Amino acid sequence: MDIGIEFIALLLATGLVAGVINTLAGGGSNLTLPALMVMGLPADIANATNRIGVALQNLVAMRGFHQHDKLPTDDLVPVLIPTLFGGVLGAIAASYAPAYLLKPLLLGMMLSMTVIMLVRPGIISPPAGTVPFKMKERPSAWWWLAVAGFYGGFVQAGVGFILITALAGSLRYDLVRTNALKVVCTLAFTVLALGLFIARGQVLWVPGLILACGTMVGAQIAVKFAISAKPETLKWFLFVMTLCGSVAALYFE
Repeated sequence: MDIGIEFIALLLATGLVAGVINTLAGGGSNLTLPALMVMGLPADIANATNRIGVALQNLVAMRGFHQHDKLPTDDLVPVLIPTLFGGVLGAIAASYAPAYLLKPLLLGMMLSMTVIMLVRPGIISPPAGTVPFKMKERPSAWWWLAVAGFYGGFVQAGVGFILITALAGSLRYDLVRTNALKVVCTLAFTVLALGLFIARGQVLWVPGLILACGTMVGAQIAVKFAISAKPETLKWFLFVMTLCGSVAALYFE
């Protein structure tokens, strides 16, 4: 497809902002999906094409967190198993069903998280010095991660909030390590979903790779900010993004 300068600029700028938002919180796809659809892509093609930027952005973020020793690797495989299981099922569902089916879930989840952060902020942002649980110590985290994987495989937008709830709320990781684990989980089920979408011919590479250039730069900026920012700053950023995601969910198609 032919892409004009104005659409290239739109994809790069939107991708950069979404890369920052997705790495530090979630909901960046609420920006990138409409940007792709503005170009004339059908919802299912935009949903599939968007995964290129998501995958590459999380690859960059994972590398950055690992370099700064903020990526917990000792419990990574148990965290990934339910996430991938859900991701496969979600990708299969997305390939055959319209994304709007999960709009009520997206809105309800984000509004619930906003209320939780106002009433009991310690659930999402554990106190300093909190020792995280292992997956085997918190079986409930398995179901949270499976749900997050399914949702991420299905539509992607807002999946970061579900992962944050599972990793920080259930396993009690601090926000920096929560985000580090979140990007690995997101990368894992996004690669699986992307493979299915490619096999079904639903991915447009040119706009997807242009968008990815922006998301990768955004991810690099976000990792540097996460490492240097105060925990309170990260918590407020997450809160603001949750509010924005709630508003976006009202209009998400």
